[in-house]
Amino acid sequence: MARQKVMVTGIIMDNRALFNLMSWMSPSYPIGAYTYSHGIEYAVEAGLVTSLEDLVPWITDILAFGSGKSDCILLAAAYGATLDQDMAALKEVAEIGNAFAPTKEIALETAQQGRAFVSVIKDVNTEATTLDALGEHWNGPLIHPITVGIVAADHAVPLGETLIAYLHGFISNLVSAAVRLVPLGQTDGQRAIAALANEVGRIAYIAKEAHIDDLGSATLMVDWCSALHETQYTRLFRS
Repeated sequence: MARQKVMVTGIIMDNRALFNLMSWMSPSYPIGAYTYSHGIEYAVEAGLVTSLEDLVPWITDILAFGSGKSDCILLAAAYGATLDQDMAALKEVAEIGNAFAPTKEIALETAQQGRAFVSVIKDVNTEATTLDALGEHWNGPLIHPITVGIVAADHAVPLGETLIAYLHGFISNLVSAAVRLVPLGQTDGQRAIAALANEVGRIAYIAKEAHIDDLGSATLMVDWCSALHETQYTRLFRS
């Protein structure tokens, strides 16, 4: 793929755009996010995450070096291609995103959430969208951050706010899994989310200025936990 810089738009968020974004990133939005732990279930089993003090750096690394950052780069690339209505670029982003998951279970996690997100969006919004146009060029899975990028651009939701909301939903789901698994109290869960706020802002800023070929991952322990989760004896989560 040609080295393309993600366009940072000057879109101003109105109340309807804010309402849409809050709906899409709500824990109640029916994409099944609560059924996935991104390998945290095995990390708890292995004694790698046993407290709030373990959880915050674990998720910080996922944000900085793993799926947090890569998801945002893919989201931003999909957002820019949608604004340009460049189906060739959007298809290439979809192909890269589909191939980028480091393990089978993380691929399942992001592809199934993406499929569910598209299904709900199409049921709620019946007008023709970029998702419909892309279907003529790509019939493979669309991972969750790419679907969010496409839909946000179609609905005039600013990129920066979309990235922050996506990451907030992402870390909130990981924290929720840890609250149930470690277990942690609900207040400790909120402490974890608050402690991750600066890193979320930093990753969102980086992603807006990134190129698709800046993708990379260096979370080997997270990937190891995700791979071993598949054969974990007792499981509450699907990843």
